[in-house]
Amino acid sequence: MLIIRLILRTLVGMAGLWLADRFINGVNINSNETLLIAALILGVVNAVVRPVVFWMTLPVTFLTLGLFLFIVNAAMFGLTAWFLEGFSVDGLWAAVLGAIVMGIVNWIGQMVIGPREERGE
Repeated sequence: MLIIRLILRTLVGMAGLWLADRFINGVNINSNETLLIAALILGVVNAVVRPVVFWMTLPVTFLTLGLFLFIVNAAMFGLTAWFLEGFSVDGLWAAVLGAIVMGIVNWIGQMVIGPREERGE
């Protein structure tokens, strides 16, 4: 069941990256292979780096009433692009908009897949 969840999350991530590539000026992905690798790297970055950055920036996030999370998510999006040749993000606003698209797609994907508790995991 863990492998199926990982595959589904990767597919949802790929869909979000593909939509960001298509609709956000400044987000560019060169190939389908790059799309797959970017989805995997973004998943790892969000699982490992994002929690550390979140806790480090918690006071700023609190002072901005949570709006700083847009910058944190954009940084994770940009960090993924920095790691991967063939995936580029041109500027802060492209990263913020790309992260918003990813967030919406992940939210919809989570509604379709369902939360972990309902699946008995």
